Amino acid sequence: MTRLLLLLTLLGVWSCQEPQQKNKPVSISGEIVNPTDPFVILYKGEQPIDSARLDEQNRFELRIDSLESGLYNFFHRPEFQYIYIEQGDSMQIRLNTVAFDESLVFSGSGEVVNNFLIDFFLESEGEENLIREALVPMEPEAFSAKLDSLKVRNISQLEELNSEFPITEGAYHTAQASILYKDYYYREKYPFWHRKMIADADGVHELPKDFYAYRSEVSYDDLSLTFLKPYHDFMVFHIGNLAYTSCKKACVIDKEEVRDQLHFNQHQLKLIDSLVTGDELRDNLFRTVAFDYLLKYDSEENLEVFMTDFLSRSENNRHFHEIEALSEAIRNLSPDQQLPELMVENSDGNLQSLQELAGTGPVVFYFWSGPQQHHLANITRRVRSLNEEYRDYRFVGICLRTEKARWKSMLASYSLDSENQYWAEDFENFAHTLVVYHPYKSIVAKDGKIVDGFANLNTSF
Repeated sequence: MTRLLLLLTLLGVWSCQEPQQKNKPVSISGEIVNPTDPFVILYKGEQPIDSARLDEQNRFELRIDSLESGLYNFFHRPEFQYIYIEQGDSMQIRLNTVAFDESLVFSGSGEVVNNFLIDFFLESEGEENLIREALVPMEPEAFSAKLDSLKVRNISQLEELNSEFPITEGAYHTAQASILYKDYYYREKYPFWHRKMIADADGVHELPKDFYAYRSEVSYDDLSLTFLKPYHDFMVFHIGNLAYTSCKKACVIDKEEVRDQLHFNQHQLKLIDSLVTGDELRDNLFRTVAFDYLLKYDSEENLEVFMTDFLSRSENNRHFHEIEALSEAIRNLSPDQQLPELMVENSDGNLQSLQELAGTGPVVFYFWSGPQQHHLANITRRVRSLNEEYRDYRFVGICLRTEKARWKSMLASYSLDSENQYWAEDFENFAHTLVVYHPYKSIVAKDGKIVDGFANLNTSF
């Protein structure tokens, strides 16, 4: 929190708003260093609220006469981050797309809660690995005690911040929910992480009776949190955990692993239908279950059963067309199908089709993007190892969601073989057509045809 507290010391004067501010329009302006798109767009949920074009100095301004206080998404293709806005706020934003989240800083009215949220987001990203390595091996009582201490520390920091720079009740509720639901998420994950960490042949340890006591505090209908990442992430795993526990009793779990994917995912649909009331959250959770099931590629017969059940519970799901398109894309990636007609560009600016690249010998296509540099480092190490083991294979990297100039500079900085690296301009088309939803997704092809459309660089070789 050091970065946040230093900023607030300098800019705290903005945090106290007079009541008449609430009658003023909302103004959000700022500067984007190294822009990757001409526009910034403000979303409420999935609906665009306003947009602005960057000027010659890469500055922008959004001005909105009236809006509902709450969470919004600030989008600069291909990155986004949520932002809490209240009527009358006048905020300035500065960021550098080379490190979008890490460089994002807010100043002006509304800065307190937004800098807290972004700092908490960044801390949580590094925190999860620490918790898995240091706390997950512990027994349940010790694990819970450590998480309690972490939660108390985070809540105390928020209360101290609110005492010095008061924020509204809605803003406090959002910040507090970020802390609580991240804590709940770790507790839901613990039994499964713990089992894998200690390689216990007997499966998940018996948990204390009060281990899940926090579940009595869970809200399934808090509309203000629908698009808050800690809340959504918790809900996804919580629903899966409830289904797992129930299905284990129904004997579809073999050695702690789900064997009957149709039954398990139908049970998740049933739980969402019975527990969640908010339309947007319901639609989003139904979508997550549908994607999870479809990407495991069950039989055609089971797929039809699942989709019938899905439609009976979520007939007007706003994501239905996306789900339907995914189903069709999965069918098109079946073995012996021709590779889709997609074009990529090499470092010399020449275009080639995927079919041309897979014209002779086995080829493995894998995917990476500039903003995810940690993932790029990991996947590069993995590919170099696979190259040594599978000398008959050609491993071809395709860069997505990255400006062309930045892609070329990264080839050099990461010592990537330019002969086996290509750039794709249309991220959405590639992601949807090739079903790139997993960071280690790969496609094995030969003679222009698919051998395995759902290979995984870590587990398939």
